[in-house]
Amino acid sequence: MDHAYYRQMYALEDTHWWFVARRNLLLRALAGRLPEQARLLDVGCGTGGTMDRLQGLGEVWGLDMEPLALSLCRERGHRALALASATAMPFPTDTFDGIVALDVLEHIADHESAAAEIARTLKPGGTLVVTVPAYQSLWSRHDVALHHQRRYRAPEVRALLEGAGLQVELCRYAVCGLLPAAFVLRRFQNAFQKGAPPVADAQPTRPWLNTLLQWSLDLESGLALRGLLPFGLTVFAVAKKAPTR
Repeated sequence: MDHAYYRQMYALEDTHWWFVARRNLLLRALAGRLPEQARLLDVGCGTGGTMDRLQGLGEVWGLDMEPLALSLCRERGHRALALASATAMPFPTDTFDGIVALDVLEHIADHESAAAEIARTLKPGGTLVVTVPAYQSLWSRHDVALHHQRRYRAPEVRALLEGAGLQVELCRYAVCGLLPAAFVLRRFQNAFQKGAPPVADAQPTRPWLNTLLQWSLDLESGLALRGLLPFGLTVFAVAKKAPTR
């Protein structure tokens, strides 16, 4: 991705409604699923905002392919970092109690290999939390700007994780209320802005709107965890590695 995007994300991710609500959903999903002082890995850690939120749960590692992203993680004080691909992670088998991959798999051409590496490095009984963007029909210049390879439906995510040998506990949609507006916006952009340069959606938001959108997504997250949202902008999954006998 463009270096300017990493710097923009670094500036926004601690307060922007999308990032904050996504991490709130992650922490709710991990509650009760990890041992005390767990060893955790953030795959595609970006500029370190998720690592900040995970720190209270144990030892947190971050992995990313972009040196600038890891440099910005270091500015946050993180030192347990690995410069590597998710398809060839430099960790022994059965290392982590929990792994998170928030909006990562859609960037990887060989997402099957990435899922297999995640499964390999997860401890038996360990937990994986994944989010990916939903519906190929919503493909837009946002996806192009972020170098996405694809968007997903929930059954595709389930098949990907099960193909890696993981047991899928939840595979649901999230961010439901914004889907109609996003659908209309994407149709407009694709029809009338074909020549416009790719641009990511994450932009500064007015404080009152930022608060409202975060509140809305936090309210939805409980419904998402119970599988009560029939569709959404995000596919959200929780999976486990089968314990050894």
